[in-house]
Amino acid sequence: MKAIVMTAVGSPDVLAFQDIAEPEISQPTHIKIKLHAAGINPVDSKIRRNGVFHDRPLPAVLGCDGAGVVVETGAEVSQFKVGDKVWFCHGGLGREQGNYAEFNVIDQRWVSLMPKTLSFPEAAGLPLVLITACGALFDRGNLQSGQTVLIHAGAGGVGHVAIQLAKLKGARVITTVSSEVKAAFVKNLGADDVVIYTKNGYADAVNSLTNGNGADLVIDTVGPDVFKESIAVTAHFGRLITLLDPGALNLSEARMRNLLIGFELMLTPMLRDLDEARDQQIRILNQCAVWADQNRLKVHIDKLLPLAAAIEAHRYIETGHSTGKIVLTV
Repeated sequence: MKAIVMTAVGSPDVLAFQDIAEPEISQPTHIKIKLHAAGINPVDSKIRRNGVFHDRPLPAVLGCDGAGVVVETGAEVSQFKVGDKVWFCHGGLGREQGNYAEFNVIDQRWVSLMPKTLSFPEAAGLPLVLITACGALFDRGNLQSGQTVLIHAGAGGVGHVAIQLAKLKGARVITTVSSEVKAAFVKNLGADDVVIYTKNGYADAVNSLTNGNGADLVIDTVGPDVFKESIAVTAHFGRLITLLDPGALNLSEARMRNLLIGFELMLTPMLRDLDEARDQQIRILNQCAVWADQNRLKVHIDKLLPLAAAIEAHRYIETGHSTGKIVLTV
């Protein structure tokens, strides 16, 4: 089968479009999926630059997110049948095969039926960011109806679905973006207030919008500098959740504010084989499929490229300028 293979650690040029062995069912609960699309996420380029998570030799097939059609089932598969359309976040970290390929084989436990109203590229763009956003907003952030949440980088992959999920919960959403174009984009998603941080930062604007109180919950999707500055815009007794390593911190103001600080890394259950936590991720996909079919949850695809153009996709995601998601069609 055709696949994109990471041949070494380095620039996007280490990705090669090659023929590799087609995966086969080896366990009775496995299903074989003909992939139609694979989502691109920042973690893919980080793995390419820094190396795979598992102590396995290269080459490796990257790509955590996929969507496709079941073409074969193991003897004990009960949840799916040939012809079912499915979406999932599985593989691509250096142990199991990822989804930059024509086929994959996955245990039925880690797969969910696709939303009926989404195309394969739309479905492939969603699993990782949906699970991340739900974990940050609800599991770690405990967001409640009527609260105010500040979502950084609201036009990004995680940010643009987090805005929609927070509005489904009944929260007030403040978000940061870099341009007027992106401001219009997030407003269309339901954001209540938008701060263009490239003009005068965001701290003064957020505190003004919250009458000096700060947001009940802040979601940092950017990194250390944003995390540190976000302490001063998180309400006393509020929560500050980051998706990244915040680096060395002076937490004296966070302590004074009695903040709960949390981390959201949705890859942990897959990396550490925490099956019950992965079951919760499947429940998230099942619920989000319902919302998608009710037209209450959408994905924006910034760039749709063929599988062979994975190098271009990696170069683009590393610019940091994408709006929504980048997806490969298989």
